[in-house]
Amino acid sequence: MTLLAVVAAALVTAALVGVWVFLMTSDAMAHDALPTAAQPQGWSYPFSCCSGYDCREVADNAIGERPEGYVIKGTGELITYADSRIKDSPDGIFHWCSMAGANDGHTVCLFVPPRGF
Repeated sequence: MTLLAVVAAALVTAALVGVWVFLMTSDAMAHDALPTAAQPQGWSYPFSCCSGYDCREVADNAIGERPEGYVIKGTGELITYADSRIKDSPDGIFHWCSMAGANDGHTVCLFVPPRGF
């Protein structure tokens, strides 16, 4: 191999290692929920729910509850209680993750607060 080929291979390897380290340490580009009294440092949405802009806190009145499950009032979408998209909310507040963060998008995840008896 020529010196130029060795240098090029070393640069490509270094770039790939740099990308790998970034992805492993950046929490896969997820973003964080805002701090609340229950979670003063905030918390990170899982990457499976959020690609950096899909999730946000929503008001209690944006989510309805029926015997079959939760209703996203803005879209009319029903998410049954057994649906794997339902997650426990770490801060006791509703958080909704929708495709591309759209207000009329399909639900990716719904973080729900614990309910009283």
